[in-house]
Amino acid sequence: MQIYPSMKKKMINFLLLSFISLLLINIWVYFLQPGMIFFPYSQLNSTPQDWGLKYEDVILTTSDQVKIHGWYLPAKKSRQVVLFFHGNAGNISHRGDSLKLFHSLGLNVFIIDYRGYGKSEGVMSEMGSYRDAMAAWDHLVKQRGFKPGNIVIFGRSLGGAIATQLATKVNAQVLIVESTFSSVKDMADIMMPIISKLIYLRYQFNTEKIISQVNSPVLLMHSQDDEIIPYELGQKVFSSAKSPKYHFELTGSHNEGFTRNVAEYKKEIKWFLEKEY
Repeated sequence: MQIYPSMKKKMINFLLLSFISLLLINIWVYFLQPGMIFFPYSQLNSTPQDWGLKYEDVILTTSDQVKIHGWYLPAKKSRQVVLFFHGNAGNISHRGDSLKLFHSLGLNVFIIDYRGYGKSEGVMSEMGSYRDAMAAWDHLVKQRGFKPGNIVIFGRSLGGAIATQLATKVNAQVLIVESTFSSVKDMADIMMPIISKLIYLRYQFNTEKIISQVNSPVLLMHSQDDEIIPYELGQKVFSSAKSPKYHFELTGSHNEGFTRNVAEYKKEIKWFLEKEY
């Protein structure tokens, strides 16, 4: 087939225009991505005191010198502590139901706001969130004297990815992951099936991959009714985890799964924490 100069020029112009368009889309989406994933609130609406719980304000300094804020809620006569990593929206003041629930199980609780959330300094990023998590762990071990084997790492939604990454670096008692996704790519493929194949993703949060490196027992909880993070993505995470691993099926939407049946939820966590491995 003979290609005439005019046709060749049109083809080159078309390819050049396509490349420039794709480049511009990538630049545009690159700067949009933080606002598509992270939804931080700076204002704290309440404190544990408003929920009838004693607490301590904690300020930590991360390895890259960012100051992050958290709350430590003590429990009498407990040697266990839950290190809590929340989801992508709001801040620690929106986690009252969860903090009361864990505290009612007789557990100490430590929750932090990632950089850029609440009273924490900085701007949220994937690597930054991992540094924040390690700073929280170091605080419990080095400042409060908790043994690694008495620390429960818990993460919900985006916090599940952060919790899992931390669990690959330390020897926690257990890892509990609730309503989390397998990776940002998998979420993008579901939300933007065509565009996701054309753009550069600046965040990975590849929980499916990294959970295979966790040596602690794992409990994964997810609801088939989750309208934000599809149930099948949680199943991918569970399939990649090492044994011993357990699955507890929640009911209800993404944000109400742990409140729909509090008694069963607490019973499952209590059983998991008391089980001998």
